[in-house]
Amino acid sequence: ITTARLARACPINRRQQGFISASGCSENLKMLQLLVKSAKQEHQDLGVVFVDIAKAFDTVCHQHIIAGLVQRGVDSHVVHLVSEMYRNITTYIV
Repeated sequence: ITTARLARACPINRRQQGFISASGCSENLKMLQLLVKSAKQEHQDLGVVFVDIAKAFDTVCHQHIIAGLVQRGVDSHVVHLVSEMYRNITTYIV
């Protein structure tokens, strides 16, 4: 329910492949295979760039996320749920 409400309020770009219900990794691999095959068949050059934004979520202030949700008119209960997810969070490596 929370995901559906957030998706309506904050639509994801169609090129986004992470954090969606589809299998983005396998879709991207299939697309890459088709591009490579096509480039070989047509004797064309092909350039590929892989971009991984390391620690992207660590660099976004949690208050900015909450403010963005409020600005987009997300239901206050959903905003509260997201706020609670960020409160006193810690990570343990065993």
